[in-house]
Amino acid sequence: MVKQHEINAPKGAKKNTKRLGRGNGSGSGNYSGRGMKGQKSRSGSGPVPGFEGGQLPLIKRLPTRRGFTNIFSKKYVTVNLERLQNYFETGDHVDPEKLLQSGLIKNTRIPVKVLAGRNFDMNLTITAHSFSANAKQQIIANGGTVDEIHSSSIARKVNDAV
Repeated sequence: MVKQHEINAPKGAKKNTKRLGRGNGSGSGNYSGRGMKGQKSRSGSGPVPGFEGGQLPLIKRLPTRRGFTNIFSKKYVTVNLERLQNYFETGDHVDPEKLLQSGLIKNTRIPVKVLAGRNFDMNLTITAHSFSANAKQQIIANGGTVDEIHSSSIARKVNDAV
């Protein structure tokens, strides 16, 4: 049976502290591992983080963040008309649910804005929360229709979703 006075700590568990400034024979005499002179060799606290020896610190050289965050701004997921051509056929009805199924958007809670494309020539019925002026013109010019979703509840949900 092991007795209490026979129990020892495992080897390496108790490391002896480094005794500094106790003669050159100890391995850390004279300068106690601090080198010669300078701010780092002196006692007391050292320079503050970010101090660059009197040079203008990087944090002060960079411009500050200006302006403010508009909490009422509406955030949209944008979909380009050119990309719709690759995923849908002529005459299809496109809405946020179908965009989600096709993988063009990742969440139906965020409003969708349709932007114009360079080479768009399809007849599509598109339902979205917003359209750019050029996108509306292109869709109507190709014989398609534009249905805009108007909902104030979506705008409130967006700030939670984004």
